Amino acid sequence: MKALITGITGFVGSHLAEYLLEHQPGVEVAGLKRWRSPRENLRQVEGRVRLFDGDLRDLSSLLGVFRSFPADLVFHLAAQSFVPTSYLAPADTMETNVVGTVNLLEAVRLSGISPVIHICSSSEVYGQVEPDDVPIREETPLRPVSPYAVSKVGEDMAAFMYFKAYGLKTIRSRMFTHSGPRRGEVFVDSFFARQLALIEAGRQEPVLRVGNLDSVRTFADVRDTVRAYWLLSQKCPPGEVYNIGGTTTMTIRQMLDMLLAMTTYRGRIEVRVDPALVRPADVTLQVPCVDKFVAATGWKPEIPYEKTLRDMLDYWRAAVRP
Repeated sequence: MKALITGITGFVGSHLAEYLLEHQPGVEVAGLKRWRSPRENLRQVEGRVRLFDGDLRDLSSLLGVFRSFPADLVFHLAAQSFVPTSYLAPADTMETNVVGTVNLLEAVRLSGISPVIHICSSSEVYGQVEPDDVPIREETPLRPVSPYAVSKVGEDMAAFMYFKAYGLKTIRSRMFTHSGPRRGEVFVDSFFARQLALIEAGRQEPVLRVGNLDSVRTFADVRDTVRAYWLLSQKCPPGEVYNIGGTTTMTIRQMLDMLLAMTTYRGRIEVRVDPALVRPADVTLQVPCVDKFVAATGWKPEIPYEKTLRDMLDYWRAAVRP
């Protein structure tokens, strides 16, 4: 079986490659990357995966990949995934996420292959829900409030359309917050963990910059996430959409308190709100109902969120060490 991961050099993509190589030995793993993509996240799998240069915005490059590697599974994880950046560059976000996904699906269609295609949507498509909408189900109306979220709605719906119109075997996931080592430094818990590691190393004054600490999130570990993605590709029927998320729900403030309890810094750390970190329109309540996915796959999270945070903090301690 051949599996292609778009975004293999990224946070989730690299963890998925590791999972497949360790736990699914019958799977040949390849990844799509841009020529300039950093490869630090692939240190654990270097030499054991095939890497193809290409770009989601260039259909011809994707056709070349599928000619060389006729995949049985496609995990489409590549995206412009940072919400604040989407406000700064909305058109680029749309082109990468929506046009890029359409190009990928067109490349599969034109290549004449028939892989199972996991399209990674996002919980952000639900936008700001009301308390009565919690826990959020797949039927909850989509009310995107950022360019990123709008792009993920487009990606989500394109996948459904290609299933209905062309019979492509697309399955959509709407993943809620997931974290762990190698999480990008711009995402909230990783952003805090990196600052703490810098403070411990004496490379940052003991001031921790934060945004809105009152948002409620349900957290999962990335290593549980990639296991969920594999089960989705094996057990879920094409055309369906599934919420996936953890079981640890708390405010951002409570998450920060957990991190602060893990620091080795013995002085006082000031927590300072930075207006630049507050989004124009924030999504402050994200709690999923994952009953549909659990019923289809039997999946459940196994890694406690405390371990997720500790492993992420240790990752940043090693990364910022002089």
